[in-house]
Amino acid sequence: MARIGVDVGGTNTDLVLECAKGVFYHKVPTTLKNQSIGVVQGVQGICQMAGIAPSDVETIVHGTTTATNITIEHNGSDCGMITTQGFRDILHIGRHKRPYNFSLHFDVPWQSQPLVKRRNRVAVAERILPPDGRIETPLDEDAVRAACALFRKRGIKSIVIGFMFAFLNDAHEKRARDIVLEEMPDAYITLSSEVANVMREYERFSTAAMNSYVGPKTAFYLRDLDARLREAGVTSRLRIMQSNGGVSTVDACARRPVRILMSGPAGGVIGGASEGVMADEPNIITVDIGGTSADISTIPGGVVKIMNPRDTFVGGHPVLTPMIDLVTIGAGGGSVAFIDEAGAFHVGPRSAGSEPGPACYGRGGTEPTVTDAQIVLGRLDPDMALGGDLKLDAALSFRAVEEKIAKPLGLSVTDAALGIIKIINNNMALAIRSNSVARGVDPRAFSIMPFGGAGPLHGVALAEAMACKDVIVPVAPGITAAVGLLKTDLQYEHTEAVIVELGKAGAADLARINAATQSLRARVQEELDSDGIARTAQQITVIAECRYHGQGFELRATLPEGEITAENRHVISDSFHDRHQTDYGYSYREAEVELITLRAIGSASVRRVDIPKIARTDGSGIAHALMFTRPTTFDDGRTLDTPRYDRTKLRAGDLVEGPALLHQHNATTLIPPGYVAETLDYGNTRIRPITA
Repeated sequence: MARIGVDVGGTNTDLVLECAKGVFYHKVPTTLKNQSIGVVQGVQGICQMAGIAPSDVETIVHGTTTATNITIEHNGSDCGMITTQGFRDILHIGRHKRPYNFSLHFDVPWQSQPLVKRRNRVAVAERILPPDGRIETPLDEDAVRAACALFRKRGIKSIVIGFMFAFLNDAHEKRARDIVLEEMPDAYITLSSEVANVMREYERFSTAAMNSYVGPKTAFYLRDLDARLREAGVTSRLRIMQSNGGVSTVDACARRPVRILMSGPAGGVIGGASEGVMADEPNIITVDIGGTSADISTIPGGVVKIMNPRDTFVGGHPVLTPMIDLVTIGAGGGSVAFIDEAGAFHVGPRSAGSEPGPACYGRGGTEPTVTDAQIVLGRLDPDMALGGDLKLDAALSFRAVEEKIAKPLGLSVTDAALGIIKIINNNMALAIRSNSVARGVDPRAFSIMPFGGAGPLHGVALAEAMACKDVIVPVAPGITAAVGLLKTDLQYEHTEAVIVELGKAGAADLARINAATQSLRARVQEELDSDGIARTAQQITVIAECRYHGQGFELRATLPEGEITAENRHVISDSFHDRHQTDYGYSYREAEVELITLRAIGSASVRRVDIPKIARTDGSGIAHALMFTRPTTFDDGRTLDTPRYDRTKLRAGDLVEGPALLHQHNATTLIPPGYVAETLDYGNTRIRPITA
C-alpha cells in the first residue's frame, strides 16, 4: 500500500509518495485562499506520476502551517473567556515583563494583539484552593449562563474557560463547559485543564486562549481537507504532524490545534535528522529554507531536542505545548529586498509568497526577491526551475533588482544582487548562532544541512559563516520536510500536576505520584486504542518535569521502572541533576528537587519511508551527467563559466569540483570554487573545501 507525505509551505506544497513502484517526489504551488485545494491537486498529481489510483493510498501524513499563519496574520476567531472573579486581566498583565528592557520602542503582543479582548473576558464567582484542589466557592452557574447570553449577543462562538487552580481540580471548568454547550450548542470550547493541565495561570490561560483563537479555522481546514480527499477518491487515513514531532488524527488536532502550531517546521527537523543518519553524521544543523521562511534546528548526537517550556512562544504569546526546538525567521526565496525611508537596505521578513511571487514568476510582482537575485547572478537557470515545469523570466528579475535596489544605491545590478544574498545569509547565520553558539554548542563539530527549495543555494555560505565542518545536502532537498512526515510516529501526550518535594515525600505523596502515573497511562492508552493501535504496538512513557525548589521552570527527568518508592525516588532527582548539568553547565546535587508535573507520552511506531541506495561509481567520470555550461557569479564577485550537472545521474563516490551547479527537479545545489561535492550512498551529497 502507498503512503504520501504532504508539507504545505507559504509558497509551494511538497509531496513524497512511497509505494511498491518506488519513491516519487512532487511540488505544486500552494493555494493560499484554501490550502486544501492545492493538497488535493498535489495528491492527484503524484498518484498519476506513480501510476496508481488515489484509492491505493493507505495513509497521508500532513504538515500544515494553517494554525501558524493565523497567529502571524492575526486573523483568528473572536473569542470569549469565562474566568475566575478577580482574575480577568491575567491575559493582559502577563508576567509584567518588558520584551526589550532598554528600548523605548517595543511591542507587547499580549496587549497590542490580545487573543481575547478585555470586553469579552467575563469573570464569574468560583474558587478552588491549593495545594489539594478543594472547593472554597462553588461555581456561579447563573453567571456562566449570563456570560453565554453576552457572547451570543456579540456573535462570539469560540469560548475559553480558564479558572484558577483548575490543574488541581477541573470540576468547575467541566461544569462550565456543560452549561455553555446547553446555551450555545455550536460553540467551539477550550478548557485550560485539557490543553495545559499544569501550573502557571498566565501560561495556562494563554495556551487555552490560543487554542480557541486558531481552533475554528484550523478545525474547518482539517475537516474540509479530509472531505475533499474523500471526494477525490482518497479513502486513506489522514494524519497531522504535531509540533512535538509526532503525528495525530484529524479529530484530535481539530480539538486541540494548539498542538500543531509548529506542524510544518517539525517535519523538516525529523527529515533532517533521518538524513543525518543516512550520511552517518550525528551532529547536524538543519536549515529549511522555503519561499517564505527559514526554520533552523540543532540536532546534537542525532537527538531531536524538545524546547524548554519557557521558550515556547508563538506570535509573542506563551503556549505550553511540547515543540521541537527550532528557530523560525522570515528568510526564504520569496523574501523581498527593499530600501526603507532612511535609506537602509533590508531583505525580508516580508515575502512575495506564491501570489504574486518573485518578479521572475511573471504574475504581476515587481519587487525584487532572493530568487530574483539568484537569477541575476546565474545561480538559478530560468528554464530549469522545477525541472523546466516552472518557466521564469530573467528580464523581470533584472529589472526589479535594477529599479528597486541598484539605481537607488548607485550599484551595479550584479553588486545589488550580491548584496541581497549576503544580507539574507547574514540574517540566517545570526539565527543559527542563536540556536547553537548561544546555547553552548560549537558549530565547528557540526554539519550544515540545507534543504527546502532554496536551501542548497545557501549551504556553503552558511557553513563558512558558522565555521561548520561541511555541508550535507539531502537526497531531495525541496521535499525533505515531506519525507520527514513519513519518518515519524503516532504520538499523544497527557499531563497531570503533582507538586511534591521528592526528598521529603512521605508514603501519601508517593501514592499520589503512582496513582497519577497509572491514570496518565490509562488516558494515553485509551487514545491509542481508539486510533486502532494494537496494545502490542503501543509504547507509553511517563516522565517527570522537575525543578530546584523556587526555580522558574522545569526540566524533564526519568522515572524509575515500576512503582516509585522511598528507595528508588533518587532516580528522578539524579536524572534531573544530570539534565540540569547538560543544559546549563552546572547542578546542585545536594539541593531539594521538586516534582511539578507528570507527563505521559504514548506512541506507536510506523513504517519508515525506505530511500534506496544508488549505484556505485564505475570510475568513468561525471561527463555523462553534464547538462550545459553558463556564466555564474559567486560571493567573491567573480563571474565564471560554470557547468551544470544532472544530480540524479551522479553515482555514489562521484566527485564534482566547483564551480558547479547540481540540478534536480526540486532544488539546485551551488558548489563554489574551492569546494568539492561527493555523492554519498543514497544520492545525498557532502560538500567540503578542497584541501591542498
